[in-house]
Amino acid sequence: MSAKKINWGILGLGNIADQFALDLAMVSNANLYAVASRSLVKATAFAKKHNATVSFEEYDSLINDPNVDIIYIATPHDSHASLSIQALNAKKHVLCEKPVAINAKDAIRMIEASKRNNCFFMEAFWTRFNPSFVAILAKIKKGDLGEIRYINADFGFIVENPSGRHTDINLGGGSLLDMGVYPLFLSYMILGQPEKIMASSLFFDTGADQQTTMVFHYPKAQAVLQSSFIARTNMTATISGTNGRIVIDSNWHAAQSYSVFKNDIETEFVLPTKGKGFTYEIEECHNCIEKCAIESQIWSHQNSMDLIEIADQVRKQAGIVYPADAI
Repeated sequence: MSAKKINWGILGLGNIADQFALDLAMVSNANLYAVASRSLVKATAFAKKHNATVSFEEYDSLINDPNVDIIYIATPHDSHASLSIQALNAKKHVLCEKPVAINAKDAIRMIEASKRNNCFFMEAFWTRFNPSFVAILAKIKKGDLGEIRYINADFGFIVENPSGRHTDINLGGGSLLDMGVYPLFLSYMILGQPEKIMASSLFFDTGADQQTTMVFHYPKAQAVLQSSFIARTNMTATISGTNGRIVIDSNWHAAQSYSVFKNDIETEFVLPTKGKGFTYEIEECHNCIEKCAIESQIWSHQNSMDLIEIADQVRKQAGIVYPADAI
């Protein structure tokens, strides 16, 4: 990896951005140059905590700063598309938090902007780069579990503030797009796109989904998946095949370990992440930028399109509708 420093900007300074910034400091050729929030007080405090060079209270100012090389977009879901496209049009590389967009229609526009401007763009699906997940995927592809027949994964916690962004339909709130994309991702990475989807949701008064349960049907396998804002779930994932199974320990999307069960024998594998685990996607961004690539071959534009299209199908089945769908 080149020793040349890559200047990062961060839009949206919530909890996920805070964790990301801590990991960014662990990557040797990464420099947090600029941060922006709708609140200058918040931006100034965040910049001080994470040693950013400049802070802004307007997103436009960061996007147009000539010193910024790549922008991490950690704003609410409804603004992912517009801010990504604006940044790409300003010739900035972009790492956009998941979900890539509210719907596939918006994701197409984002990818088109990346191609049109010849700028790198990736959805920040950090689990794809997690060492445990990479090792698990390699074992499955090698055939260690035989034919995969069943996947079970959940992601649930209780939202303590029912009037916050998690439940705001105008911001793309709801359990499916916020956390349900993780179980969807797991099934997609192992079994591909399902041939049939069954889904049902419970709803907040706002119209955002409280809890969504999904069954994905494949020619020779099924996946049972769930996301919830009203229940604390196990936060584990099980991948079962004809010759054994893998259990990814809680919290499975940020796994530090997993176990393989074959012939009634359990073998545990412990693979601690560097920092929280964002370091690996950051390094992938740097590798792609240095190669002048506009997308990752590990988590590609097509991967993001496939996943948001699956989410769109789930939403159609469950009756989850966002105002942005009408635009």
